[in-house]
Amino acid sequence: MAVTFSVIARDPVTGELGAGVASAVLAVGRAVPWATAGVGVAVTQSQTRRGYGSHGLAGIAAGLDPGDVLDTLLNRDSGALSRQVALLSADGEIAAHTGADCLPAAGHRIGPGYSVQGNMLTSENVLDAMAEAYAYTAAPLGERLIATLEAGERAGGDLRGRQSAALLVAAAEPAEDPGDGIPIDLRVDDSQDPIAELARLLRLQRAFETGDSAALATLTPAGPPDLLAIMGAARRGDLAGAKQALRELRQQPGWDAWLRENVRTGKLPYLAELLD
Repeated sequence: MAVTFSVIARDPVTGELGAGVASAVLAVGRAVPWATAGVGVAVTQSQTRRGYGSHGLAGIAAGLDPGDVLDTLLNRDSGALSRQVALLSADGEIAAHTGADCLPAAGHRIGPGYSVQGNMLTSENVLDAMAEAYAYTAAPLGERLIATLEAGERAGGDLRGRQSAALLVAAAEPAEDPGDGIPIDLRVDDSQDPIAELARLLRLQRAFETGDSAALATLTPAGPPDLLAIMGAARRGDLAGAKQALRELRQQPGWDAWLRENVRTGKLPYLAELLD
């Protein structure tokens, strides 16, 4: 049972598709959010049934309207009154369902390219706050989804408290492999402040994406400080200091091969000119 609040959305500029969820249950990310690049996103909560995610996205991929897909799945489900489900397709079409037996406060709000939903909330003010936050937040999709969850938490969130959160963002275009095309897949399975931890993880991912060594040094206190120092020196133009530190690091077993592979794949661009 996933007593939770969530948001699904399509970025109107990039076309990316995303889902963010938070709950007072363990590991909400393992069952509630679903995403397929270039197809859509889904959340299945309350009395969670994972088939609404997998079959829902398969139906959308086959060219069916999310409303028709959801109606078909609900009609086949004897427990439909206890389900809460939302589907969104790559063209921004949305369908949502809150069963009459979902624990109150429960409901959903649909807006242009997004839907927020929740059950066993402190009040329906949670949904209103989430809808407003999504509508008025200007940020990349991942950050916008987290801002929406944060607004729901501030408005009261899950009646029982908080434990886990998750964030999925899928690319706008279909991937060659169905498992690809998911640039963001972050989960906090057990935390006293899961949404804050989810936000930290997203900042960490952005720092890795941009090679921001200063941010990495702050966000990864248990990370490899020598490597972060080298990256920082290289970015500042201190090539002599960076090369000397890099020579020392490469003497440690396994580091030379790892560094060369990451430079080759473009993951450590600041170190390319430092390797002999």
